Amino acid sequence: MKYLFNIVCFLCCIGANYSISAQASTDDSKDYLNRSPIYDYAELQLNNTDTIPGFESKPNKLKISGTIYEGDGVTPAKGVILYIDQADENGDFDLRYSKEKRYVHNRGWIKTNADGLYTFYTYVPGNDRRYNMLQQLFPVVKEPTKEAYALASFLFDEDSFLTKTCRKRITKKGDPTRILKLKTEDGMYVVQKDIVLNSDTNSVK
Repeated sequence: MKYLFNIVCFLCCIGANYSISAQASTDDSKDYLNRSPIYDYAELQLNNTDTIPGFESKPNKLKISGTIYEGDGVTPAKGVILYIDQADENGDFDLRYSKEKRYVHNRGWIKTNADGLYTFYTYVPGNDRRYNMLQQLFPVVKEPTKEAYALASFLFDEDSFLTKTCRKRITKKGDPTRILKLKTEDGMYVVQKDIVLNSDTNSVK
C-alpha cells in the first residue's frame, strides 16, 4: 500500500496537468468530441470572473484570483482564456454528457481584461481516498494567437496527502507557486495565484 501511495503521489506531483474534462457546445463535429474543453464556450459571454457550479452549496468556499502575465513576468496578458475544472468536495468528478461528449460539471472559464486579472469563485476539492489523489484544480490556458496548453495542476498547502517528497519534487521542478496557501476572509478561503505564460508548454487540442 505504501508503494502504491508513493507511485500515485509521484504521478500527481510531476504531471497532474490534465483532467478528464469537456463541456457542451453547439458544435456537432467530431472535432468537438475530441478537443480540449477550453474551446467549448460561448466567447461573447466570457469576462474575467466566473463561478464554478456548486459554489453556493459546497463547503470550503474559495476565491482564487490573480494576474496572468506575458512570458516576461511583468506585462499583463490581455484576452487570455483560463479554464479550470475540479473534483467535488468528496474527491469525485461529477461527469455528465452532452451530445455524446463527457464533461466535468464543476468547471468554468474566464477571459482576462486589459490588466490581465482573473477571478474564480469555487470551493476546495476533496481527496479521492480510494486512489490517494491530491486535492487539485486543473487549469488550461489559451493565448489569443496560440493553441491551448495545460498548466501544472494547482495544489493545496494544507492537503494531508501532499507529502514532503511531493513538495521536494515540485520545488526541484521550479514551480512551488502551484501550491496554494489559503487565507480566510469573511468566512471564505482566498488565495492569489499569478500565472506567467510559457511558450514552451505542450499544447492540447
